[in-house]
Amino acid sequence: MRKFNLFLLLSCIPAYAQAVSLDIETPKTITSDKIEYDVKTETIKTSGNTEIINQTGQRMTLTDSYLSKNGQELSGDDIKLWLGDHVYVESNNVVHEGEKTIAYKAMFTACDDCDAYGNAWEIKASKIIHNIDTHMLKFFNSVLWTYNIPVFWLPFYEMPDPSVKYKTGFLMPDFESTNNMGTQINVPIYINFSDTHDLTITTSYLTQENPLFQMEHRLNYDHSQYRTHGAFTHNKAGENRWYIFNNDVIELGEYTRATVFLERASDKTFMQRYGFYDDQPYLDSGAKLEVFGQSSYVVADAHIFQELRRSTGTYTAPSGNILPNIRATYQTTPFFKETYLVLDADVLGISGDGTASQRLIGDARIVSPWTLWGGNRITASLSTRYDVYNFNNSEMIDASEFSGLKDRFLPSGYVEWGLPLFKPSSKWTQVIEPRARLTIMRKTDEDQFTLNNDSAGAFLSDTTLFSDNRFAGLDLWENGTYADYGVRYTAFNTTGKMFELFLGQTYDFDERADTNLNSGFHNGASDYVGRISYNNSKWIRISSRFRFDQSDLSLRHIETSAYLWKSKNFINISHMWSQQFIDEYTEGENINEIMGGVGIQLSDRWAIRFNAVYNATYDRFQRHTGGIFYTHPCYYLSLQYRKDNAIKYDYVGNTTFQFKFGMSINGQKY
Repeated sequence: MRKFNLFLLLSCIPAYAQAVSLDIETPKTITSDKIEYDVKTETIKTSGNTEIINQTGQRMTLTDSYLSKNGQELSGDDIKLWLGDHVYVESNNVVHEGEKTIAYKAMFTACDDCDAYGNAWEIKASKIIHNIDTHMLKFFNSVLWTYNIPVFWLPFYEMPDPSVKYKTGFLMPDFESTNNMGTQINVPIYINFSDTHDLTITTSYLTQENPLFQMEHRLNYDHSQYRTHGAFTHNKAGENRWYIFNNDVIELGEYTRATVFLERASDKTFMQRYGFYDDQPYLDSGAKLEVFGQSSYVVADAHIFQELRRSTGTYTAPSGNILPNIRATYQTTPFFKETYLVLDADVLGISGDGTASQRLIGDARIVSPWTLWGGNRITASLSTRYDVYNFNNSEMIDASEFSGLKDRFLPSGYVEWGLPLFKPSSKWTQVIEPRARLTIMRKTDEDQFTLNNDSAGAFLSDTTLFSDNRFAGLDLWENGTYADYGVRYTAFNTTGKMFELFLGQTYDFDERADTNLNSGFHNGASDYVGRISYNNSKWIRISSRFRFDQSDLSLRHIETSAYLWKSKNFINISHMWSQQFIDEYTEGENINEIMGGVGIQLSDRWAIRFNAVYNATYDRFQRHTGGIFYTHPCYYLSLQYRKDNAIKYDYVGNTTFQFKFGMSINGQKY
């Protein structure tokens, strides 16, 4: 294909040219099977398939066209003004007026070739104006058609073309219906300040309650981001109910980062009642400063909590606000071979309800791993820890209140042995690894000072074995000498299949401090713990953690999860069962919970999804959700429901239905 410049060849253009393209005055490029140029009128006629591209990149395709002097008027057959890969305006009468392209008796669609039986949607209008400078489309006397069926009419409509990423305006509304607030219509408006700064405000009209106002604000800078969202309503009972969440992350340099976060609500049930609740037990507000080093890390943070539960009912969950909380760790380079030193420090302050406590921990440990003859791996470690506590009206473990200083000192050390035994083959590689660790600690009566501490108690599992601290926090101490031992078997092949089995136990040589009967720890030998998993990397992934009673091998605890999939279809199910004892001889209500989900891809575009949480102990669903989803290249829709059976204060679980519909243009949702 040859190109000719109109200015250079104006006097020598032939009567026609076959399959040529011309750069004309603005400049524009015209490509056609045949082009005729009239020197007197300075007009161009084309025959056959024609493509016109102007200097802004605007592209048209048409057949048998006529282009007036300076390109101000254009006519032809099958004129299409292309605005994206599948987006065009079609008209047989197109006029240019400066930065505007005007199409009369036109049709707009973003569904070119998306369905064999017609456009999924199109807008027909008496006039469509495309502004090249503002990238806006204006529709006059327009009708939305869906699969050649008229749906609704609008006298005027305006929208950005697909080249616009962000534009202020109304977004597609969606609908909800609940059994205690009626129908809810959500009307969002999007406000764009810049490419990195925008805001969405949603007004929700409810038939049985006063309006709800929602807001989401987003702001990005080169080294920081700011996110805020919230909601407010003045309900029919005369109450102001609201929530606000904020999260700001600021990079202060290559090695420093600050985070400011806010989570507050007017009361304990507002978020749950209006559908913002996501099972969080409390709201957390505060700030965090992190400093990174090549072999060190320091974080300082503060937390102010808002409790959403009725009552924790236990002292294993701390109450009060945290200020400050400072943690630092530093690991040295190896002294010799692979031996290194780790230094830790922890400062924690808790205050609330007229009580306060501050804790300072210093910890140093040296770790020396060795690989010896025959593949034996030995790791030796020595550590020392010193705690200082300052209490103010704090409730101690003997139920008395105490103010003043207390301290404790804990030296410890361990030796760990492991021997991985490999048996490779062309089909499966098998590994058996016996492992044992002996931990020696000082025996002390000061395993904990207060009832309110950061340790959520002890719970024996496969992840607890061979850890430096078998408790969840730092306030509750391990006590005395104990041994961990177990064996792990793994088999895997080159196709991605993998099987794993682990069994282990811990043994306390000293009498343990009082721990929960359901923890799995005992004086002497503990319960047996283990895990088993299988993954064929093609259609199934299953794993289970379990605990057996050390005396009669009865099942005490099991957590199982399975995920099965094929293409976009999937089933996931998990189950947790745990035997609970009130005392040594009295069995309480066992924990028995089932969670499951299923997704069925009915076709390339239709899908069904369902999730549920079932409490088998009380024989009722805690929550279940489901919906049908349709995803089309040009639009999307969904119909979903949510059933919540929770009961808390003024909130009684309800059923919510939600309908969403939106258009998609070149992958962007409107």
